[in-house]
Amino acid sequence: MASSISLPTVSDLWNGFLHLLYPDLCVACGADVSTKHACFCLQCRMKLPVSDMYHHQDNEFTERFWGRLPIQNGAALYYFTRKSPVQRALHQLKYHNKPDIGIKIGRDFGRLLHTCPLYQSVDAIIPVPLHPRKERMRGYNQSTLFAQGLAEAMGIPVLHTTLVRAAFTATQTRKKRMDRFQNVAEVFAVHRPGRIEGLHLLLVDDVLTTGATLEICGQALLEVPNTRLSMATIAIAVH
Repeated sequence: MASSISLPTVSDLWNGFLHLLYPDLCVACGADVSTKHACFCLQCRMKLPVSDMYHHQDNEFTERFWGRLPIQNGAALYYFTRKSPVQRALHQLKYHNKPDIGIKIGRDFGRLLHTCPLYQSVDAIIPVPLHPRKERMRGYNQSTLFAQGLAEAMGIPVLHTTLVRAAFTATQTRKKRMDRFQNVAEVFAVHRPGRIEGLHLLLVDDVLTTGATLEICGQALLEVPNTRLSMATIAIAVH
């Protein structure tokens, strides 16, 4: 009996040609990525400091808000460590015009949260906003891109204009916790609060460090009657 040989389709050939012209490259090391739409190559994926926080209601993420903010759940996908693939990916996202990184990581995390009972009651996602001036300077809000990827995988909407930033503040990167808190106090406001009354909201940002920005944003959202609040970030800084 003659063996059956499967020939490549026109679509296969076209996709291969496109990959030659526009290869998917690892956002951490620049190597070729074999899996379509993936951020990291196999070697970097093996080095990723992945967390399982989303499985647990009490974890390193939620502990940082004990006594500060009543949140339902909180989790980061990765631990943020120096010189790790995660640090390099976030640097590319924030400072080198790579918006697709936020969307891809959001989809990855969203697929995990979608299957987790702790997050199945979430009604909508709210990204921590940038001031319009800073967003124009950068070209996009990395937290909004992360939220977009999460929303695609979880099948829920992103409320882009609900939480607004009314003042321009200096960068938080080198500030201590109290300085960060004072830097963002009274900066955020809720636009049309009736739209989120009674909802379970997922507030998202790129990295949890001291939690000052997330805390101030969360306080503003929880002032709306009957709202419940969970949080998610791409990474959490290791103390």
